[in-house]
Amino acid sequence: MGGRRHGGPVLRSSQGSPGGKSGEKNSAPMVIRFGSYQLDSQRRQLSRDGQVLHLTPKAYDLLSLLVEAAPRVIPKSEIHQCLWPAGVVTDATLAGLIKELRRALSDASDGEPIIRTAHRVGYALDVPVIRDHEPQQEHHWLVAMDRRIALAQGVNLIGRDPTASVWLDYATISRRHARVTVGPTGIVLEDLGSKNGTSLRGVPLTRTVTLQNGDEFACGQLVITYVRSSTELPTATEVSRIGDPEARR
Repeated sequence: MGGRRHGGPVLRSSQGSPGGKSGEKNSAPMVIRFGSYQLDSQRRQLSRDGQVLHLTPKAYDLLSLLVEAAPRVIPKSEIHQCLWPAGVVTDATLAGLIKELRRALSDASDGEPIIRTAHRVGYALDVPVIRDHEPQQEHHWLVAMDRRIALAQGVNLIGRDPTASVWLDYATISRRHARVTVGPTGIVLEDLGSKNGTSLRGVPLTRTVTLQNGDEFACGQLVITYVRSSTELPTATEVSRIGDPEARR
């Protein structure tokens, strides 16, 4: 119900996903580029020019192993140990996976093979490899009193209107007080003609302003802090209302 205060913050689990499969390291998500191809360790996908290329799970594991080791030649014995640690398979099985990868990579530039065979030794990826960590998604939230309120992409209305994204049931807050817009070019704060005004660093807003991480602004007499992080929110508060006993419509 709208008039009830919520309890303490609801903690979001910070545990990661289960460990990866053979040939995939448990590290930050990474997109690896070689030639015209991309290997996405988070999605376990091989793609070329945005088109996903099908690989069986073992073939993906083998390609991931070759990419991680490039340009080193990986001995067959090492490949067997990585892909089949609890079993014994013949070199014919490995050769079948190499053929599958070569079919998927058959359109290599200049007709040069991407996977090189070191006869009687093993295999190597024979093209330059570029490792790019995926940019981490930024998270945005407001801190008001003892609450953290996550901001969504786009427009976030601040006010005492129950439909507001940031619902602050506080005496000096107007029903539609201000808005914070989360966009690709920055985080923009704008007053919406509120009765008690919005100020940033003590200066009343007369136009839109771009917020920086840690900026404090006031809606009426309520001080709010904007926080940005490239990691998951340390706490995620499910807030329907922040208010004081004197709040009125």
